[in-house]
Amino acid sequence: MKKILLIEDDVRLAELISEYLCRYDFEVAVVLRGDQALAAVAREKPDVVILDLMLPGMDGMDICRQLRKDSSLPVMMLTARADIFDQVTGLEIGADDYMLKPVQPRLLLAHLRAILRRHEGQPEAAEVRQLQFGELQIDLAARQVCWKGEEIDLKTSDYNLFVILVQAAGKVLSRDELLRRWRGIDFDGMDRTVDVSISRLRKRFNDDAQEPRKIKTVWGRGYLFSPIAWED
Repeated sequence: MKKILLIEDDVRLAELISEYLCRYDFEVAVVLRGDQALAAVAREKPDVVILDLMLPGMDGMDICRQLRKDSSLPVMMLTARADIFDQVTGLEIGADDYMLKPVQPRLLLAHLRAILRRHEGQPEAAEVRQLQFGELQIDLAARQVCWKGEEIDLKTSDYNLFVILVQAAGKVLSRDELLRRWRGIDFDGMDRTVDVSISRLRKRFNDDAQEPRKIKTVWGRGYLFSPIAWED
């Protein structure tokens, strides 16, 4: 019997999915909050995670990113977010499948079985050591960045900030959040070190300062590493 961890805050939908999958010899554990998801994965040791994106406590994209840091556990995103950018981002950061609500139960079952077949016999990854988006490759162990086949030499501080942005691909990070992760301090409203470092990074990757595509400025919110802008 395979175990499914369903992370879904809609109680009625969670009940319906659980009841249906149990008829087909799946064991289903349900978590209603995103901030309880990682602990539930460790506790339940599921064979597959079905993951909503809009969750209280922690967003589904963030949950997937955290799982992919040290696990190859199959993840299916099941969400009402139909935007193509969300779908591309979800798959780019490591989801095995992306399905839209409302979903036909038989189709959900077929996709789950397909995911299990693909992962049958695959060893669990001990650690994610490399990140890749298009022609961008980052070797985390060697602290090496390559783009279009050439190594890009970055200052230590710029490299550290870049990795923070890349690991949060598709998510807007505010200056305050970036500073806390990067330097362990809060944004005081005056500190421009994040802006200066991002300006240097854009130059290294030929990202137009006026209309950046790779590291975008989201006005009033922060910065976003675009996972689909590194293909060309």
